[in-house]
Amino acid sequence: MQEEIQKVFDRMCDPKESEAYHFADKLGGMADEEVKEKLIELVKGDNWEIAYLACRALSKTPFQEEALDVIFETIFDKKNKSVQGAFVQILEEFDLSSRFVDVFRVYLFGNFKASTLAKDYLDGVEFDITPRTIRKAEKHWNHYLHNPEDEGSLILKKSEVEPMLQEMKELFS
Repeated sequence: MQEEIQKVFDRMCDPKESEAYHFADKLGGMADEEVKEKLIELVKGDNWEIAYLACRALSKTPFQEEALDVIFETIFDKKNKSVQGAFVQILEEFDLSSRFVDVFRVYLFGNFKASTLAKDYLDGVEFDITPRTIRKAEKHWNHYLHNPEDEGSLILKKSEVEPMLQEMKELFS
């Protein structure tokens, strides 16, 4: 079995492989603890294309929460700033309902593509919201307010975020 798994890994990681997505999906279906660890290692690696495929494989496993921790870590890693959007895009394969604060942070601090995709998730995903979630989001919002990237984006985000936070607060009052 290990030999077969290694062959699937090799095919997924082969830059000439036209069916790499197929092998990523297959690997996700075969994932045990050892495979999960190797996929997580690939997500943290230097080749973003292989990392993306590893994220896809992880989305097909029962290890989604661990995978999301690593993916959000990868999104915020400075070395991935130019490819953040790809990692945010793969999030559509995961259950994000308990990840409001992480998605909110991507919206605030991600590059243009990442921020735009995160906004789509904020608008479309049913998140599990608690008073603690709101406090954490407000903490990141206050950090953003004191460290905006540019005034134009600050005005736009302010017009979107403040009503959103207010609406969430009203759920608990």
